[in-house]
Amino acid sequence: NLKTAEAAKIIENVQRDLNIALINELALIFNKMKIDTEEVLEAASTKWNFHRYKPGLVGGHCIGVDPYYLTEAAKQFKYNPKLILAGRKLNNSMPSKVTDILINFLEKKYKIDEIKKLKILVLGFAFKENCSDIRNTKIDDLYHNLKEKFKKVNIYDPEVSIKEVKKTYNIKLDKNLRENNFDVLILAVPHNSLIKISKKIISLNKKMLFFDLKSVYKKSFSQIRL
Repeated sequence: NLKTAEAAKIIENVQRDLNIALINELALIFNKMKIDTEEVLEAASTKWNFHRYKPGLVGGHCIGVDPYYLTEAAKQFKYNPKLILAGRKLNNSMPSKVTDILINFLEKKYKIDEIKKLKILVLGFAFKENCSDIRNTKIDDLYHNLKEKFKKVNIYDPEVSIKEVKKTYNIKLDKNLRENNFDVLILAVPHNSLIKISKKIISLNKKMLFFDLKSVYKKSFSQIRL
């Protein structure tokens, strides 16, 4: 029946949202403990029934939206959901958490005035890798969080429409990639095209700080991972 079908569709995305929220929270805890999350996940994955999820930003028109349909419907039936909304709150906070992790790392190397002058390049704007969809992308939130801390923040994503991003989010993406003009590189959306580009950028500029947000590369290749 219709109700069962709609409920089934919604909980698929609610389940993924909560699982990612759990991994995001674990990543934040492990970051403070100086434990590499990717190594933990690799070890945990040796158990046959472990369900592996990666930490990161959760956007899009499904996972980041469907939980609200269910929680709003639940309230109409006088039930106040707690776990589902807690997961949503945590995932929505990740852009600011990512910025905090970056700042905490930089504070060990630079003075506050020096940090503000650093130039940041974010690779990726779509809500997930290898697609051009920008609906509910959390790179928008990440960009604004970074702009509060740094004077120069640029974004490059060859997979999305520059005009659509400007119209929807009022953010101007770079048309061309300037590879050597930045101090910090953040691989936020690991399109196949951007993985190749990020490797090239790092090889050309050994002094550039590399934040591998989705742990695409091995630990030895990046200074920061989520």
